[in-house]
Amino acid sequence: MVVTAAMAKSKSKTRWACNSCGATTNGWFGQCPSCREWNTIQEQTERPAAGERVVLAAPGAKSKPVPVTRAQADAAGESRLRTGISEFDRVLGGGLVPGSLVLLGGSPGIGKSTLLLQACAALVGEGEQGRSVLYASGEESVAQVAARAARLRGGEFRGGDERLLLVAETRIESILDHAATQRPDVLVVDSIQTVYSDAQDGLPGNISQIRSVTGHLLSWAKTSNVPVVIVGHVTKDGQLAGPRLLEHMVDAVLSFEGDEERATRMLRASKNRFGSTAELGVFEMTGLGLREVQNPSEAFLADHPEQAIGSAVTASLEGSRPLLLEVQALLGPSPGGYPRRTCVGADPNRLAMLLAVLDRHADLFVVDQDVFVNVAGGLRLSEPAADLAVLLAVASSHLRKPIPKGTVIIGEVGLTGELRRVPRMDERLAEATRLGFTRAIVCGRGRKADKPAKPARARLELIEVETVVQAVEATFE
Repeated sequence: MVVTAAMAKSKSKTRWACNSCGATTNGWFGQCPSCREWNTIQEQTERPAAGERVVLAAPGAKSKPVPVTRAQADAAGESRLRTGISEFDRVLGGGLVPGSLVLLGGSPGIGKSTLLLQACAALVGEGEQGRSVLYASGEESVAQVAARAARLRGGEFRGGDERLLLVAETRIESILDHAATQRPDVLVVDSIQTVYSDAQDGLPGNISQIRSVTGHLLSWAKTSNVPVVIVGHVTKDGQLAGPRLLEHMVDAVLSFEGDEERATRMLRASKNRFGSTAELGVFEMTGLGLREVQNPSEAFLADHPEQAIGSAVTASLEGSRPLLLEVQALLGPSPGGYPRRTCVGADPNRLAMLLAVLDRHADLFVVDQDVFVNVAGGLRLSEPAADLAVLLAVASSHLRKPIPKGTVIIGEVGLTGELRRVPRMDERLAEATRLGFTRAIVCGRGRKADKPAKPARARLELIEVETVVQAVEATFE
């Protein structure tokens, strides 16, 4: 049995109890205060409550060191369970890893349960190749979960859906008893804040209960080699409810994001022991559940106005996927003398730097104006490759000139007004070419002149610039 470092602090406690009547005391007494028997008070050791220790091996099995080469070969031989939802599998790193514990968090009503029910329906599939799934709900009755599952199926169940087992239960011991009896291929618990353990005092959702329940689920996942997915609530500031230890104990932490104004939903991983945390899954909420967005760039640019003043398109990377996003900028007079910098989806500190670069190196005096920057589609630009697009969108609004039609802008801007190259440029240009863009303004610094042109470069008119001044002149003159 292996104990995690966090759980190792839970030491055995001692107490004094009467062998005759079972009464407990604060120390040793010659005579029991309750039953008045003599020499019956003895010291006893209390073992930590079940769930406070994470068990990584089956009961009775002894752990032994193995060579890393053998361990890696054993891990490579275990195939992941693909959920059948490609966007979900992308964020997971290729599917569910056997024995893993995955935490899915998100705001109320964002679609966490819908996503998991659709994944369960895809897992059970049709025919003999389907998997069995046990879905334990602590928030809805079995009839309510079944009604929602039927709605997501279009009103009628299909062959193989009988492998999706539903149970309404909030006691973790009962959930694991059902799992031991049914032996599912995947266990889903919705949600961790509603489940409790008999071994702990307090209401469901408090720190000790969440720690204990998570310990139970982690031990069961490791010893049975079955993936477990748990749903977690978030607080008002967007953090997962419960102790920070919850995120440390699980193998992957997924965040399901979106807002009420848009139907777009995005799935990200803030922690993933079995894959990248840079991947992004995009969905659209419809009346029949979540629909995968296989081509996010086209969806984000669907309402992009051509040759609009203050609008620029850039190519950003989200994990292994290049995305084309629209950056909008609007400048206005600042009557109070304290210019505002309002950003939605962009870093305000980086915007302030770009405004200073425009003022010093491009002779565009914009620092005394209110500047508003928005990334259309609800995404957030975090990589420096979008610097040049933000800068030229601001310049377009200031000069009141549109950026030419079919232009994509990629490049990082330095404080001295120079442009810097960005990684994986060919993939970004290939995505722009696929969506019909004909012109690209990129950094030309450091490129070898004799380097053969890739197909994406060959089909685009590349305008290579080295400074901010050259970029402004090439765009608007």
